[in-house]
Amino acid sequence: MGTFPMGSRLSAPQTRGAITCFYTSDAWIDGRAEDQLNHVSTWSGVTKIAAFPDLHPGKYGPVGCAILSDRLYPQLVGTDIGCGMSLFQLDLPIRKLKLEKATRRLRVLGSPQDVPRHADLAQAGLPGDLWPEALGTIGGGNHFCEVQRSAEVSPHCDLDPDLTYLLVHSGSRGLGASIFDTYMSDLQAGMIGAEADGYRIAHDQAVRWASLNREIIARRAAAALRADLVQISDAPHNLVTETDAGWLHRKGAAVASGLVPLAGSRATPSYLMESLDQSAALGALAHGAGRRYDRSSMHGRVQGQKSNLERMTRTSFGGRVICEDRALMIEEAPEAYKSAAQVAQQLVTTQAAKVVATFHPVVTFKKIRGDR
Repeated sequence: MGTFPMGSRLSAPQTRGAITCFYTSDAWIDGRAEDQLNHVSTWSGVTKIAAFPDLHPGKYGPVGCAILSDRLYPQLVGTDIGCGMSLFQLDLPIRKLKLEKATRRLRVLGSPQDVPRHADLAQAGLPGDLWPEALGTIGGGNHFCEVQRSAEVSPHCDLDPDLTYLLVHSGSRGLGASIFDTYMSDLQAGMIGAEADGYRIAHDQAVRWASLNREIIARRAAAALRADLVQISDAPHNLVTETDAGWLHRKGAAVASGLVPLAGSRATPSYLMESLDQSAALGALAHGAGRRYDRSSMHGRVQGQKSNLERMTRTSFGGRVICEDRALMIEEAPEAYKSAAQVAQQLVTTQAAKVVATFHPVVTFKKIRGDR
């Protein structure tokens, strides 16, 4: 498990100046992302950077890296503060999952909720009026809730291969964006000392909110499937933490303090990784396949005919995709992403992590009509 018999020999991560790259020359990396990476390495106070094979260009800086600095840069976290992946195990044997019935039932994730979320917020130590109406919603972009089945599980991993799993990718919705907008004026110089206090307090709330959001999404999905659940992993990948060495920013780089989900596209396998190189990797790890093509260019690469969109609701694994937003379906087509298998292989090759489980998609929920 995790060796990926692709002919690659183990190699150490490549270091150039402040940047340590956990990918080899075989990896497909957009040159614009590396330009952004090199640019960020020249910012005031930046001392170390760990870059991962899902690296791709972002609006304010590269996505798929961890950056250590003596000051806090909100743009190195981005607008979706606390966004991450959470993996859950259901007490539902996969053999008992009825595909068409599950597909119908999961549409509830796009329906209005009739349960107030103030108590959930209070239980999580958050203000009861902190964006309660958005709690338990997935959002757009690359966010999803996916029912999965295990394809391979390491004998050393305490997962039941006969059960059903849920992978949830979502963040802080409009809350994170509102915080980012408040501190836009501090983007260029970064924040030091007391300057960072206000942002940090709001940021920490958004991180907890996002984690709670993923949990509630999973609870809603589990209830629809008539199952109970237990959390296996919760790995945020957009956040900043204060360490003895400085401010550690993670943008599209998962916190590697345990098992870390590495998401594929809606039609490809996902992986569960175990981090091996905590120090050089700055306690982070790749969180997914990473984009190969940006959203706008996908509209020229994927034909938008009704027949083609209907075809994309079926996967090569026999699974289903629930997405009734035509533009989103095209922008999130599997070919928009790199190969998750190759990203996982690069992490194994550079000794950053090992694979402990592989999952195949069964039902992927993204959006239905009227869902915001």
